[in-house]
Amino acid sequence: MKVLALDTTTRGGSVAVVDDDRVIAERGGDQARTHAERLPGEILAMAAANQTPLDSVDLFAVASGPGSFTGLRIGIATVQGFAFVQGRGMVGVSALEALAHCASVGLSAGAHVAAWMDAYRRDVFAALYRVTDAAAFDPDRLVELDPPSVDSPAATWVRWSNEFVLPSVVIGDGAVLYEAIVTPSRVMRPPLIAGVIGRLAVSYARRGATVHPSAVHPLYVRRPDAEIAREKGSSR
Repeated sequence: MKVLALDTTTRGGSVAVVDDDRVIAERGGDQARTHAERLPGEILAMAAANQTPLDSVDLFAVASGPGSFTGLRIGIATVQGFAFVQGRGMVGVSALEALAHCASVGLSAGAHVAAWMDAYRRDVFAALYRVTDAAAFDPDRLVELDPPSVDSPAATWVRWSNEFVLPSVVIGDGAVLYEAIVTPSRVMRPPLIAGVIGRLAVSYARRGATVHPSAVHPLYVRRPDAEIAREKGSSR
């Protein structure tokens, strides 16, 4: 199964071509340019460089969030457009889940891992998982203990320490930024995740979890500023 996968949850993001459980190619984006400036050009360039015409793609995958509101909308809409035109299904994968799968590699069943993404405003997007004995990058590899949330790093860590066993590994740019808070847990820098998203999408598709492109929606976690501003305006 050939998959074209895109991540726009961060400034650079990434795009990948995946064939079953093998990442054929993966490339980070140019952080000096916005996603609006780079897409769909980066995807088409990746496909052409790897002899993967769009009509040969069996499945399209995208990071559903959390992340920049604009980046998520542009990324999801771009991949939806390709899937619509080619008549293919889609899979949306949480960036937090993809990061946690990377962190789980080499860990024993029962270990806890967490993903922290910088949510700005001195907050992090966070999720906590328990590792199982399933194969790496199989959806069953992780059990979600605490779903995606947004809060201050300190508040998140205190809440987890009261409710769960703290993770042995915390991955993501939020973990790097707030490393002092998560000590003594090991901190992992975030890798490119489009390839992981593509591999997870293959597993989800084999379970019948492919959806129509219109059914993929952003995982914002935090409400958009524009929505909050509208409510404030209405109340006044």
